[in-house]
Amino acid sequence: MTIWPEVATAPPPIPRQPSAGEGEADLLGAAQAGDALAAHRLGRLYAQRGDRAAARHWWERAAGAGNVDSAFNLGMWHEKHGTLDEAISWYELAAGTGDAEAAANLATLLLEQKGDAPGARQWYETAAAAGSRQAARRLALLCEDAGELGKARDWHRRAGLDGDLASAHDLGFLGYAAGEEGEARHWWEFAARGGHAKAAYHLGLLMHALRDPESAEVLYRLAAQHEHAGAASQLGAIALARRDLRTARAWFERAARAGRVEDQRMAGFVCVELEDSAAASHWFGRAAASGDSESAYNFGLLLIAEHADLNGGEHWFRQAAAAGHYRAALELGTLLSVTGKAAEAEQWLSAPPAPCWDRSAEPELAARAELAVAASGRRGGTTLTVADLTEILGTWDVLTRRLREPLDPVTWLTEKSCLHASAVEHLSSVRATLIRPGTAPWPTPTEIERVLATARDLRKRLGLS
Repeated sequence: MTIWPEVATAPPPIPRQPSAGEGEADLLGAAQAGDALAAHRLGRLYAQRGDRAAARHWWERAAGAGNVDSAFNLGMWHEKHGTLDEAISWYELAAGTGDAEAAANLATLLLEQKGDAPGARQWYETAAAAGSRQAARRLALLCEDAGELGKARDWHRRAGLDGDLASAHDLGFLGYAAGEEGEARHWWEFAARGGHAKAAYHLGLLMHALRDPESAEVLYRLAAQHEHAGAASQLGAIALARRDLRTARAWFERAARAGRVEDQRMAGFVCVELEDSAAASHWFGRAAASGDSESAYNFGLLLIAEHADLNGGEHWFRQAAAAGHYRAALELGTLLSVTGKAAEAEQWLSAPPAPCWDRSAEPELAARAELAVAASGRRGGTTLTVADLTEILGTWDVLTRRLREPLDPVTWLTEKSCLHASAVEHLSSVRATLIRPGTAPWPTPTEIERVLATARDLRKRLGLS
């Protein structure tokens, strides 16, 4: 496949300058005679020499005589030196003539330095109307923050069609959150074709959610070409499902090196399968040191099995058990009992933590969970976790597979579990929102906490925990 070119980033603004012209003496004479363009050129000449005071003097002369480029340069000069009120005045002078770049700089200064969102929005509108792609994007984000999603989409669309791939990516999320999967697919594909790795990855997740794993894999590979760690993780999982352990290891290790704890754990598992205990210890150890209880448990097992390191095993079992890992607590209790610490062993064996949900969800459900987390968390939104949402979707999926009769799942689960119907209905409602975005607002962390409790209670009552 063709590797996309890197997306160019806009360079920082630089003072404006005309093309080369007269020498210094000629410019000085013309400027002193009132020639605004000559004064602007003279200011630039002094700026290049590092004589800022002289540059400012001649730019002020030029701007006072109507030279817009000098007014813009003075705005930049004062912004750089922290005299913001002066910068605003000069930017306003340039922006008032219809200069899009001055209007965009003025809006950014008002927003980021003065906290004046209404003023910033006015000047972003001026700049965007004059063709500034940057202003159109910033305006779209302001509209999102204000809850004006229709206007936000209009401005993102304008910026996206003008080549702003980040806005195209955002349009995909706005479409997905509204339940418009065709719109999401269109804009993510648009951005992906331009080289936006995150758009390719999220389109891959959407294809997985729509049960098209072949297209998803192609998109993950495109994203992985740009070092997208999540795409490497997905490709590792695909290779593992095919029992191609060496390829799976390569992808998981690539994601693990980016600091993804869950992929460090998966790299450890695959290395165990490949009988590379040294590499498995490395990855389990890194993940365990980051607080991953499953990795701590497996690191403890490995230390005991491969190195007869009972102290090391006890240490990591204890870390995992303290974090609520059921099997680690049992292993710790057993180890303590054979090393003469019977009293503490009894504490762990008699009251271990409750078992955690460790079943793998179907790929389309895991993809929906990750898309929901990404969509709901944009612009400082709801903070959810993929593991929690996957557990909710996976629980519903496993429990309702038992339903053979043409009954309503909520009614059936309520009758089987004896839970209150409202709790099961809430679980069903949140699950529906995750599967079919746009039907309701994204759930809050508090809702997820309650729904998780319901899911776990259901599993316990129906014998699945």
